[in-house]
Amino acid sequence: MTKAGIVTGRTRKVLLGSAPALLALGLLSCVGRTTDTTAPLDIMRPGTWTALAPMPTARQEVAAAELDGRIVVVGGFGANLEAVTTVEAYDPATNRWETWAPLPGPTHHPAAAVVDGRLFVVGGYEGRVRWTPLAAVYAYDPARNAWATRAPLRNPRGALALVALDGRLHAVGGSAERATGDHEVYDPATDRWTEAPQMPTARDHLAAVAFQGRLLALGGREAFLGKQYPTVEIYDPATNGWLIGTPLPTARGGLAAVALADRVFAFGGEAPLRIFSANEMYEIAGNRWIGKELMRTPRHGAGAVAVGGRIYVMGGGTEPGFAPTAANEAYTP
Repeated sequence: MTKAGIVTGRTRKVLLGSAPALLALGLLSCVGRTTDTTAPLDIMRPGTWTALAPMPTARQEVAAAELDGRIVVVGGFGANLEAVTTVEAYDPATNRWETWAPLPGPTHHPAAAVVDGRLFVVGGYEGRVRWTPLAAVYAYDPARNAWATRAPLRNPRGALALVALDGRLHAVGGSAERATGDHEVYDPATDRWTEAPQMPTARDHLAAVAFQGRLLALGGREAFLGKQYPTVEIYDPATNGWLIGTPLPTARGGLAAVALADRVFAFGGEAPLRIFSANEMYEIAGNRWIGKELMRTPRHGAGAVAVGGRIYVMGGGTEPGFAPTAANEAYTP
């Protein structure tokens, strides 16, 4: 059925992968499938993707944020499942990358956000097979091209999400031994973390965005082979409480998300034996998710950042588990 340029109904395309992928937990190898969105498709204004200069270092399970007009990609898995200290910055104006000062310590599955002109990198894991959750917090000073250690998380964890709201950082979800709904708030003026109301749904490998003064926590999972969530939960600082939002069309973890003007976009992701090419947009007017142009490179564990009306998606894994890419592609809605 077609209405106003939207094709409704469930639509899925499945492609067989050709290479085994080592799962991040080192448990098994598998052949991956690529899955589209099940959202109604926007055939009138799907948007376009553009391939750009690849990252100098292929990585997945990275964190990314915009700082002074540049997109900074930090940490992740490098070769052989090793956590890295790598920090690389992309300039959309020149389509070029440069290397910045490395993180003080290696980490994969961290989270990143910018507040008060500084880039903060929070949590993550270290270790190759046995992952150790981290409480580490680093702040990058662009004037000195240097990192400083800040007050650690109260609860160490990786695969969390981080959002800047009203001059503070909100760290939500993630996991140590198991997925959590932990919600901690960091005040850079006092260098202090405090507890805040937990997310209703404990999950890791989620995405989060700041949207219209609230925090939206999207997707995530209980465990790699456990329950995958389409859940969208909304934290409102005005009430210091959580609301339930319109769920994603497809449950998955390892996705990336970006807020752009009055819309929210969710990209890619992972579920057992599958990765996603999904590009889904939430529109306020219809209170619904709409499928947009599929990703050129389906992946999970990527970074996504909006600059100048375009959304840049960098790095990630192209198979379930471990398969890092240097892909850097921009989506224009």
